[in-house]
Amino acid sequence: MPNSKAFGEATIENGSTGLNSHLVKTTMWKDFMALIKIGIVNSNLITTFTGIWLALHFSGQSFLNNLDIVLFTVIGSSLIIAGSCSINNYIDRDIDPLMERTKSRPTVTGKIVPSKVLGLGIILIAIGTIFLLFTTVTATVIGLLGVFSYVVLYSMWSKRQLVSNTIIGSISGAVPPLIGWAAVDGNLDIIAWSLFIIMFIWQPPHFYALAMRRVEEYRAAGIPMLPVVKGFKTTKKHILVWVAALLPTPLLLTSLGIPFLILATVLNIGWLVLGIYGYKIKDDIKWAKLMFVYSLQYLTIIFVAMVIVTLI
Repeated sequence: MPNSKAFGEATIENGSTGLNSHLVKTTMWKDFMALIKIGIVNSNLITTFTGIWLALHFSGQSFLNNLDIVLFTVIGSSLIIAGSCSINNYIDRDIDPLMERTKSRPTVTGKIVPSKVLGLGIILIAIGTIFLLFTTVTATVIGLLGVFSYVVLYSMWSKRQLVSNTIIGSISGAVPPLIGWAAVDGNLDIIAWSLFIIMFIWQPPHFYALAMRRVEEYRAAGIPMLPVVKGFKTTKKHILVWVAALLPTPLLLTSLGIPFLILATVLNIGWLVLGIYGYKIKDDIKWAKLMFVYSLQYLTIIFVAMVIVTLI
């Protein structure tokens, strides 16, 4: 692997000359949103809020009477996730120029000095930790474990060395609902762990499908994603296995009622059927896109449904 510091400096120089047209089109706010990966922050907010909501519901507490806890948790978790993503951008600044979807990041174009990106990440995590401390120690510890797993275990270690990097990265992605629950109830219920399990299992098929669509970019960057190392045929098998692993998960949430169990089961079977149907589609990329889009809809629907069924 090339020296990160040297590569980063070369990138900054190129960004200030050959990418001027891009620099004109972006704003400071857009660059900030790109640094913190606002899409990831927003998607994790859904699962964090669901964790908060369900903890309040099953502990018999009022949502309105706990708005302070809700706000502290939402703000705190958002900040530590944003900070972790910023540090990820700092770490990946040597490989991001090689990938189409990341080559426009401000750490690549040179609009923001790498050291400031790292500093921003540390500051956001520190402030987020303070907010979480206003909830429970358990929520704070879980949040910091999530930061460690994403920044160290995934970004700094497994992403560039192990084909299992996606699975290792799934640990941090499954933490947000635990933070949400722990902020209300430090004694994590089986429901909280069920949310963690669902999020953990959901991520490999989601990111494997994305990796299939971006396989050449990952190959150029030297990232050992499953499609790069094992090929599409093996990747499709792995996706189906992970989707199949979701089938029994609704049974972990029987306390949410029959309507939810039916909905979750239908969503799981639908995803598996779509995956099996993929073997009849000759275009693997088209199949991967279908699986990726379905995974996004699946996550939104199932976590929003968890909230809705408690209101009925």
